[in-house]
Amino acid sequence: MSNRILLLLVFCGLVASASAQSDFNRFNFTAGGGLGIGRGDVASYVGNSNHGVAGGGMNFSRMFGIDAEYMYYNLNFRPGVILSQALPGQSGRMQSVSLDGIVTVPRHFGKLGAYGILGIGFYRRSVSLEHGQSVGFNTVYEPAWRWWDLTWVNNLPGTHLNTQTMSSNSKDAGGFNYGGGVTYRLSYLHNAKLYIEGRYHRAYHSDGKTIVMPITVGLRW
Repeated sequence: MSNRILLLLVFCGLVASASAQSDFNRFNFTAGGGLGIGRGDVASYVGNSNHGVAGGGMNFSRMFGIDAEYMYYNLNFRPGVILSQALPGQSGRMQSVSLDGIVTVPRHFGKLGAYGILGIGFYRRSVSLEHGQSVGFNTVYEPAWRWWDLTWVNNLPGTHLNTQTMSSNSKDAGGFNYGGGVTYRLSYLHNAKLYIEGRYHRAYHSDGKTIVMPITVGLRW
């Protein structure tokens, strides 16, 4: 009898162990938003901004997963830049789709957890003016105008412009992102976690790198 009890206990232990290994969310979802910090041209023209993200993917284990994520990042210029560089009614945005790998720290501290993230993506940067405006021959070049793909006299940036019209322009590029975050499990929402995350995104547009650093607060589940 004792051997049977021992075998039963071993069997129950194996079942419990297997159950514990598989007891994780098979799918993951993310939604959030927050402050975006610009670098390079984005810092010069836009400064700090706002953004929103949404995504979903699959977890292979408690530690490893992937997700596909969409980000909308506001690229409206600062009022001083709009005024000094003659860009009335300017608006802008960058939209991205990325495929990211997620590594979750296996050890939790109560309801607190942590993770790292790294991915590659496609980035579309768009800018427009409320009304198209003509740029006359020999007009002095302004730095932010390069986001409109204007051409210069003798192809020398920073000198004068040929006669052309500024209205709207979009550029596509590949890029990458990395970062990490901290989660806090919410007991009143099944499997949901509040998270705060910092990321670094760099897109290699043909007129220069577009670099943003979004700080996101949202929900992961």
